[in-house]
Amino acid sequence: MKKNPTVEELLALVNDAHDSEEHKVRIEKVITMLQQGINPWPEPKEVTHCCADVITQFDETEQKNFTVAGRIMTIRAHGKTAFAHIQDSSGRVQVYIRKDVVGEEKFKLLEHFIDLGDIVWFKGYSFKTKMGEISLHVDDFELLSKCLYPLPEKFHGLTDIETKYRQRYLDLITNEESRVKFIKRSKIVQSMREYLNEHGYMEVETPMLHPIPGGAAARPFVTHHNALNQDLYMRIAPELYLKRLVIGGIERVYEINRNFRNEGISTRHNPEFTMLEFYTAYHDYIFIMDFVESMLKKIVLASTGSLQVPFGEHILDFEKPFKKLTIKESVMEYGVYTEADLADQNIPALLQKHGIVLENKQASVGQQMFALFEELVESKLIHPTFVIGYPIEISPLSKRDAHNPEVAARFELFMAGMELANGFNELNDPFDQAERFHDQLKAHKAGDSEAHQYDADYILALEYGLPPTVGVGIGIDRLTMVVTNATSIKDIILFPTLKKKE
Repeated sequence: MKKNPTVEELLALVNDAHDSEEHKVRIEKVITMLQQGINPWPEPKEVTHCCADVITQFDETEQKNFTVAGRIMTIRAHGKTAFAHIQDSSGRVQVYIRKDVVGEEKFKLLEHFIDLGDIVWFKGYSFKTKMGEISLHVDDFELLSKCLYPLPEKFHGLTDIETKYRQRYLDLITNEESRVKFIKRSKIVQSMREYLNEHGYMEVETPMLHPIPGGAAARPFVTHHNALNQDLYMRIAPELYLKRLVIGGIERVYEINRNFRNEGISTRHNPEFTMLEFYTAYHDYIFIMDFVESMLKKIVLASTGSLQVPFGEHILDFEKPFKKLTIKESVMEYGVYTEADLADQNIPALLQKHGIVLENKQASVGQQMFALFEELVESKLIHPTFVIGYPIEISPLSKRDAHNPEVAARFELFMAGMELANGFNELNDPFDQAERFHDQLKAHKAGDSEAHQYDADYILALEYGLPPTVGVGIGIDRLTMVVTNATSIKDIILFPTLKKKE
């Protein structure tokens, strides 16, 4: 920075497209401060406590000293005294500043240069005001970082939705509700790790760049590696790599990380999202449903302090056993149909009745029933419900159910009208898997961009022997939506994918 910059020169440096009079006023203050030898962004000062400590450690019988730092959220001066509220990650505390204590020069700094949003260091002792508010009686203070924009209106916080997502830092500064959501999200992931670690699972990291897209039916993001001169694909799912590790002897393994799917954006979909995937050798999907239920109950209790979770107009009760339904049973219950109504020969007429058109004109009865499920049932599954009996045709990586080869040994967990988890007995017959890959490859060549490609390396791994294994994927973003009563996935992803501003 130049020694004596002008407002125009500083504005040109930041190429500011959102200029305002208040912005210019604050830049003028910066220039004046520099001229007076005051650094608006000095080196840090030691901070011994957080704002919450001033309140929680208050003792009327003892004067306790604190040094804290935080952002100025309110400030009001009364002649030779001033009150302000500062905020850090622990919360807010009031500070009380007297001219005769801090000195005339410091008090002038407060009057002329300190604004809402500035980050300031304070040293002092705790006391209780006449109004009964525990506060910090300030002995000294220093400006640590000048804020050049006014904060959103203090009583209503940040209300513009687009600004909330594009400038998440402003949302976190001004909206306590948003901060709480992301604190809960952190606790969800922490509890998830603790539960899996306690049960003997090993956490790993697998590649984000894949030579072949696979692990789920979805359209991939494509990139190009210059040195190798080959296309690579952002990970759709870590499934095929994690199962290679089970083959290698890591019999309980998990990964919490990003997946990328080149699909639409909605209140429930973001192109990059966070998943837990874990695999358990020598168990099946019946066992793992109970495991998932137990894990989710622990996670919900740890992150909310309760097993009753409000979501919209509903209270989701995690204390009760999760409901279990087959796809056909769920269509009977939520579509209000009898078993006779759902006889094989009646399904095409029901699809027509509900305006459901299938692209695949040779769809099996199971696929047709699944289409009815998606239309009539999925959005109505509010309370935690395991759905089983999925047709094998839509489960290309799943083993067949030993008692009914027409369906997969698979479950999906729904709540709040959303799919939250998917799990199944892993296909470990290399010949069956190769045949399904070939079928998927035909579909891919026929124009299905979401169909799997043939993964010869994975087939080779299977030929070395994958033990009987069950795998589960849980969407952490959607779980966070449920736990925090959020109706949009953008509210629980710190920096959601947004269209570039014009």
